[in-house]
Amino acid sequence: MKTSAHRNEQFENIAQLKAAYVADGNPVMSMDTKKKEYLGNFYREGKGYSQQPLQTYDHDFTSFADSVIIPHALYDLGRNTGYLNLGISKDTSEFACDSFRNWWYHQGQFDYPQATSILVLCDGGGSNDARQYLFKHDLQCLANEIGVEIRIAHYPPYCSKYNPIEHRLFPHVTRACRGAIFTSIERVKRLMERTHTQQGLSVTVQIIDKVYATGRKVADSFKHNLPILFDASLPQWNYRAVPNAQVI
Repeated sequence: MKTSAHRNEQFENIAQLKAAYVADGNPVMSMDTKKKEYLGNFYREGKGYSQQPLQTYDHDFTSFADSVIIPHALYDLGRNTGYLNLGISKDTSEFACDSFRNWWYHQGQFDYPQATSILVLCDGGGSNDARQYLFKHDLQCLANEIGVEIRIAHYPPYCSKYNPIEHRLFPHVTRACRGAIFTSIERVKRLMERTHTQQGLSVTVQIIDKVYATGRKVADSFKHNLPILFDASLPQWNYRAVPNAQVI
C-alpha cells in the first residue's frame, strides 16, 4: 500500500477532535458506504436452516440480479449504535447527505438535543470525496437545514481501514446476514436489523427509495464564494459547514 504525506499529523488531529467533542457532549460519527449487495438467488457464505436443499448461483453476476442495494451507514462512537440506510439507486453525495439527514431527524436530534457541532469521520473518496465541490455543496445545504454545524475530518488516502465504522459496525452487519438469500429489500432490512454484539451494539435500518441523478454539477458561484470554512492545518481533510452560510 502507498503512503500519504501528513498521515500521522492527520491521525493526531482526529484524536484531538474526538476528545474535544466527547468532552463537550457533542456527537462523534463515523460514516461510510458498505459494499453493494445484489438482490437475487445468490450464494452467501454461512449456514442456514431449511427443510430442503437450496440451489443458488455461486457467482453474483450483476446481469442475474433483480436490483442493487447500497447500504450507507453512520456509526455513533459514543453510544455504540449504527444507523443504516438502504439505497436502491446510486452512491452519490446527495444520497450520503440524505442518509445523514435521516439519522439526524430520526435519532440524532433526540440523542443530542444540545449539540452545537457534529464531528463526522469518513474516508476521502466515494460519495464523500474530499476533492469534490459537490459533497461540500450538499453538506452545506444540510447544515443550513438542520441548524447544526457539521465538521468533517477525512482519513488520509490508503487509511480507510482505520475508520471506526469499518470494524465496529460493518463486520457485524455482514455476520447477521450470513447464509441468507436476499430475495427482497424488506428481507435485507429485517436481517440487518438483527445486528448486535455482546458489547451492546444496536442497529436501526431504513430504506431510501429515491432515485439519484449522476453527473450533477456545482454552480460556479458556489465555487467562487465557497461558504465552507477550512482549517488552517491540513485544510484538504478538515473543514466545517456552518449553518446559514449562503449557498447559491
